[in-house]
Amino acid sequence: MSKRVWLRSGMGKALVLGALLTVTVSGTAYANTVAVTVKTPGATSGPTTIDSEISTHADCSSGLTSGGGVDQAIGTGAGVNGNHVMGSAPSADGTTEYTGTPGVVGTDATHWLGIGGTGGMLNSAFATTPYAMCFASNLINHTQVVMNKVNAPTTASTAGLVTATCPANTVLLGGGARTTPASVGNFKAIASFPTFDNAAHDFGKKAAADGETGPDSWTAVGWDAGTGNSTNETYAYAICSGSGINVSGVAVKVHYSEVAGPTTGSTGQTATVGCGPTDGNLVSGGAAISGGNVTTTDFTGPGSGGDHLNGSFPSDSAGNPVTDGTTTAAYWTAFGHTGGQASTGTHTDAWALCANDGI
Repeated sequence: MSKRVWLRSGMGKALVLGALLTVTVSGTAYANTVAVTVKTPGATSGPTTIDSEISTHADCSSGLTSGGGVDQAIGTGAGVNGNHVMGSAPSADGTTEYTGTPGVVGTDATHWLGIGGTGGMLNSAFATTPYAMCFASNLINHTQVVMNKVNAPTTASTAGLVTATCPANTVLLGGGARTTPASVGNFKAIASFPTFDNAAHDFGKKAAADGETGPDSWTAVGWDAGTGNSTNETYAYAICSGSGINVSGVAVKVHYSEVAGPTTGSTGQTATVGCGPTDGNLVSGGAAISGGNVTTTDFTGPGSGGDHLNGSFPSDSAGNPVTDGTTTAAYWTAFGHTGGQASTGTHTDAWALCANDGI
């Protein structure tokens, strides 16, 4: 009798121990080694002439870029009518751009370009600040850059939209946009956002919505307020995990916010969104100035041809850009601005990508 009782007791202890071991292993399996350090050299003066651009870069001395941003303003302050974002894009060396044949155009990029442009108005205090999201993970130790491009827009106040999609069995970590040429002063990048290559998102024309997981593509939109130019090119960049990495345990979650405005001429509006406490760490973000409802309908441009982005960057919860070396950035801010005309129905949109590598 006592022997049988002892045996049951022993089995109970074994079951309890097994349960404890299961909990411990499970906790280890869902840790997160994703870490991001924001690097920025600060503001660089320029552009200094009308219908031109300045290319600046932020560099990761260690780690890889999972994304990046740009703030183009008067010094580090407000945006104005004449300056606008021309590009926020990865680079192999801080100078060279990926503008050749679409497809996988690079691996393990460690630099990010922030490119600011001017239209017909110029202020000597204009400055451009780039931001690189320097990414590290025990699992995702290589990345690849996918580029796609379109010869558009060639008609005034129409969206030149293009989408880059990650290869199969990889995950999207971030992305960017670029428009050329800068000599067309009315031409600029007005949107750069995560999306999906599926029918529900009209294959990149609808943006990823708040709370969606596992986006696989990045869309860029160019916008020309002029009469249209036949040489306009809009580029989209997707930053994806490297080939051959088992990413089945990786979770990438989107957070999104849309704010009405700006609608009055010569005014600005910001939208800020961040990662939740269980979402993993901020690895990148996106921004747009749009006609609104971009997650439920195909992207439409803002209310006026002169509307533009002045910024898309990692920030604090109040929308202030973070400083060099920040390791706790959890928010992303979009900074939209009108030209000199009123802009009915215009909205400012921001996206944050949050990642957990599951190891």
